[in-house]
Amino acid sequence: MPNSPYPFPVPGLMLDLEDVPRPLVIRPHAFERGEEVPIHHHGREQLVYATKGLALVTTENGAWVVPPNRAVWVPSHLDHGVKAITSCTMSSLFISPGLIPTLPQTCSVVAVPKLLRELILHAITFDDLYDENGPQGRIVAVMIDMMKSLKEVPLHLPMPSDVRLRRVAESLIETPSDNRSQSDWAKECGASVRTLARLFPEQTGMTFSGWRQQARLMAALGRLADGEAVVSVALDLGYSSQSAFIAMFKKALGTTPGKYFSN
Repeated sequence: MPNSPYPFPVPGLMLDLEDVPRPLVIRPHAFERGEEVPIHHHGREQLVYATKGLALVTTENGAWVVPPNRAVWVPSHLDHGVKAITSCTMSSLFISPGLIPTLPQTCSVVAVPKLLRELILHAITFDDLYDENGPQGRIVAVMIDMMKSLKEVPLHLPMPSDVRLRRVAESLIETPSDNRSQSDWAKECGASVRTLARLFPEQTGMTFSGWRQQARLMAALGRLADGEAVVSVALDLGYSSQSAFIAMFKKALGTTPGKYFSN
């Protein structure tokens, strides 16, 4: 497709999302940093998966980071928006309502196994009216079956609503190794240290340092799941040593990175 905004092939036939007589419709997206999809809703349920980069899915009740190897589940008819924290490519899987009753009725982050990731990358080339009885239909059936067993990740990174704090939060999601102090960040965003210290717990339920640790943990999970060495992840995320990182990981998740990913 000439002049395509996507870095991968896209379907030759694309219909209105709600009109497609198929159980699964896939839409690829490519976003520049800061680009947004405004608040909207649709009748289908949605799995938002970022193949590259970081994005936020936002509702009136909070925001969910879409990190590597993870996706955000969005129930049908829920008002939500999407914002690219970094330049990113994404795939949205739109599923007929009620087809996957095992997933939550609220937004949630879920782990995406490697096989499903590869199938998603393959299926974005399908026309909307793929042959349900042919090879493409069988691939879609496997994808739907795999989505029924997706596991919710017990990590939610609540985003502050204050514009100044939101800038700080998005910067730390993009560069979790940034070790600047709370005082430095207060100057950066144009708020007093006192205001920053008060608003973070009020709007996220976490202190500034606790929120930053959670952001680092989410970044680490994606990289470790992709097979990176613990020591390189630890140092890249700003920890002084591998042992300091493992201690944080064990305190947060109750086990070491090695045991967490062997389960």
